[in-house]
Formats: sequence, C-alpha cells, structure tokens
Amino acid sequence: MADTIKPLSSTVRIVEWDELPARVREIPAGFNPLAEGVLMAHQREVVKLQHSIVAVPKGRRTGITFAVMLRKTLVAAASKVAGGDNVYYIGDTKEKGLEAIGYVAKFAQIIARAQGSVSDIEEFLFEDQDPETGKTKHITAYRIRFASGFQVCALSSRPANIRGLQGHVVIDEAAFHPDVQGVLDAAAALLIWGGQITVISSHNGKKNPFAQFCRDIEAGLYGDDAAVYTVTFDDAVANGLYERVCWMKGEKATPEGKKKWYAKIRNGYGVRKAAMREELDAIPRDGSGVALPGVWIDRSQTLPEKVVVRLALDDEFVHKPMPEREAWVDDWIKRVLDPVLDQLDKSLRYVFSQDYARHRDFSVWGGHAITLGLRRQTHIGIEMHKVPYAQQRQIVIHAIKRLPNRCGGAMDATGPGAPLAEEVADEFGHSHVHQVDLSRKWYQEWMPKLIQAFEDSQIDLPMDANWAQDLRAIEDVDGVPMVTKLRRKDLKDPELQRHGDSAVMLALGWFASVNMSAPIDYIAVPTHPRGFDNLLADGMREDLDFPLIEHEGW
Repeated sequence: MADTIKPLSSTVRIVEWDELPARVREIPAGFNPLAEGVLMAHQREVVKLQHSIVAVPKGRRTGITFAVMLRKTLVAAASKVAGGDNVYYIGDTKEKGLEAIGYVAKFAQIIARAQGSVSDIEEFLFEDQDPETGKTKHITAYRIRFASGFQVCALSSRPANIRGLQGHVVIDEAAFHPDVQGVLDAAAALLIWGGQITVISSHNGKKNPFAQFCRDIEAGLYGDDAAVYTVTFDDAVANGLYERVCWMKGEKATPEGKKKWYAKIRNGYGVRKAAMREELDAIPRDGSGVALPGVWIDRSQTLPEKVVVRLALDDEFVHKPMPEREAWVDDWIKRVLDPVLDQLDKSLRYVFSQDYARHRDFSVWGGHAITLGLRRQTHIGIEMHKVPYAQQRQIVIHAIKRLPNRCGGAMDATGPGAPLAEEVADEFGHSHVHQVDLSRKWYQEWMPKLIQAFEDSQIDLPMDANWAQDLRAIEDVDGVPMVTKLRRKDLKDPELQRHGDSAVMLALGWFASVNMSAPIDYIAVPTHPRGFDNLLADGMREDLDFPLIEHEGW
C-alpha cells in the first residue's frame, strides 16, 4: 500500500509520494545541508523581512523561531546607531521562553566573542502592572544583556503592561495564548517608538484571532508596512530539513529514507487529516478540537460489520431507462438488503434516520433498535453513493416498511434532502417522520446529546472503519460540535470521499429515538374482586343492583 501524504492545496485528496514536487522528494547529488549557511532558504526569507509587522503562519518544527531569534540576537548586540534595540520574546509557556533564550545564548557566544560583551542567562522577576486595574504582579522572566546596553528578554506569560515596552517584540505560538487578541492589540502600541512586531504561530482554527490577523494583513488593513510569510512543512523539506536531521544524527540521507521519514510524519496524525493540514500545511481547520475521543468510538463498535450494506454506482446509471433502474435496484434489494433486514430482532422497537447526499458524498440510512436499558443499537446501515433520487426513495421506503415495531424516524431535510424527507413523511405520516433542518442551532442542541451517549456507553455500532472515521470528523467549531467541511478518503474505496456522513445519520437517529411518535397500544388491566376499580362511573357495583354506601374517608 502506498504511503499517504500531503493533501494538495486545492483539494483534500491525499496524494501519493510520487505525485509530490521533485523539490520535496529528491536529494540533489552531492547536497550539502550547510552549504548556504546555518539557515535554510525559508528561514533566510523570514529574517530578511523588514516590515514593522510580520506574521508567520507555519508548519510545526520548521525552524522559524530559531531563525528569528538569531536575527534578534544581532539586533540586541548592535549599537543604537547601527539599529540596535531591546528584544522581548513572549511565548505561550514558560518553557518556550527558556528555549528561546537558550538559542540567544548560543548565538551570542559567536556574535559577541569578546569576554564580558554578553551576560549569562539571568532569571529575574518582571514587574507587571495592569494599566486598567493598577494591580502589580511579578512574573518569571529570563534575559541576556549585551555590552551594547540592550537585552533580549523572554517573558514567561503575557505581560499586562506590554504597551510600556519599547523595541522588537516576538510573539511565538500566538494562536495558543490565553488572550490572543489582547497580545496583538497591546503589541501594536510598540510601533509608536519604532521597532518590529513578529508574530509566529501554527494555526489553531479559522476563527482564532491569529488567523484573522493574517487575513487582515493580506487584505491590506494594516497598510503596506505589514507582511504575511507562510512556511509549510513541505517548504522546509524542500529546503533540506530531512538532510539536516540526518546530519545532526550522523546518518546518511537517502531517497528511500526520506520517503519513509516523510510518510512517518504525515501518518502520525492517523485519520486526523484536518489536524495534519493545520499543523504541517498551515491550513487552519474549521474546528478547534476533536469532540469524540477514539476510545469511546472503539468501545461502541461491538456489532458485526456485515450489517452495513453499500451501493456505489457510476455516473452512467442515471441515464438508464427508469424501468431498468427500478428492476436493477429491486434485484439488489433482494440479494443484499433483505438478508440483513430478515435478521432484525422482531421483539425490539426501531427508529430510522438518514443523512441525504446525491453526488459527492455518501447518503447514509440507518435502522436503530432500542433495547433494554434504552441502549441504541444500529442493526442495519445502508450507504449509497451516486444513487439517483428515485432509487434512494425506492430503497429507503422498502427498508422503512420492513422495520419491526417502527416508532418513527428523522430525515435530513436540508437543501436537496428536503424532497425525499417530505415524500417519506407523506408515505408514513408527518407526525411519524421528523423532517430536520441541520442548522447550527440543531447541532448545538443534539450533537452534545449524541456525544454524551458515547461517553455513557449507551450506543452500539457496527465495526466499520469508515463509520469510526466519520465520527472522528465531529469537531468543536466555536463551541458547537459539528461535522467540519473537510472530506476524507473512503477506506473501502479510496477513489470515493466521505464527509462524516454516518456521524450525521447517527445524530439524527438519536434525535428520532428521543422523539418517538408511534402510537402506544393500550391493554386494560383486569379488575380485581375488590378495590376501587370495582366502582362504576355511577357508583354502582357490577354484581349488585343497589348503590354503594359511602363510608367516611372514601
């Protein structure tokens, strides 16, 4: 099986190694990773930027902080007339600050060769006063002082009075600061006295202020003296990252080793392709975190995979005459679908649900049993890809009619799914079939209920790898668990794509199981020989022809 690697920027298809640009795949003959200096090409491009505001969205471990701190060491070591100034590094953690000041210490040993030209790393308490409240606190900071009179200071957390600082400011992993917007707003005031703001970060969702900051710069809202320079993992690989890793380890760089190393980095994200694109390709994702832990999904998959049947058609099927299409699907129903329907437990109650799709994604229908303890078990799933509307209706209505003790259902009535949802409601009753508009409001109310069901182990699903992948597509988008826009390869047929289709179907199934609409048959409890149910409406006894005497206390 070929290694799966980086998605192309124009799509979410996972390309193969041989499809990557040669600059990423190949190792030039006689390549010397240090021939052009200690910095790689993308690092040199970043440090050359002289704009007052520089934003660097980046892939992980591409060496941007290393390069920027080398440049800032030169700034702090220079005299005032040569453009020297103080440098303040603000990381999202104390450890990041210590790492950055460690870089400076290494660089300073080379840049300031004369003994006494640079101090050792000093740990001190930085007095931090909030200008709004007037409250003062002391935070741990690190610094190196140069003979130039300037210093590089690494602060371990966002200072409230950053507006009072003067010089160059480096904000690292900005998207992960507790108050991202506050950091950006405060740093902007430094430009009054000159200097430079460099904001470095991997992305943390499209809605994060860092992503918006980059978009605003690109839109020209910060004027001509601001720039965005994006560095991806592939940029670093093309510029010799693998070869430098081998050089540092004392290993020989080979084309085969590079391919294996590259695939290992990419495949380390598993099915979390959105996270991979964000952390390696600097493409912010819609969501900000996986909502369903993998262990909950694995725990729920206890039913046989064979209960999920699928029908994937080509583009030519829709051009066949309608009678031929109906006959072909009737045969598929008898051969493939009916054997699964025949095995349904007729002692249980069932609800159904469907997430509709017509062309690009899978249309998924499910039949869910409600068992003892109110567990929900999906005893049958139908996946349809490029199945025409008429044949979806043919399959779905047949399956619904075969569900034992049917208690209602929920259909996706968003956009193209609305006609089928309405026809199914016409067939089985509008009070029996819920037509659901999959809005953000609906997700906000019902997707957390599905997630809670997984946490409480109240769901049993087929052991289907695609369904597990679909459930991992549920992410928190601004606090609302939703299926994000990213599409993933179908694991059974890599030429096809999925969009969390079964996850939406399961959420609709949970909704249907909570909003059952079937009538409840009533069987009267037999009357007892004595007791209150011996009384008739008029106070007479069935076996007596005179009224009962009303006793005190009755």
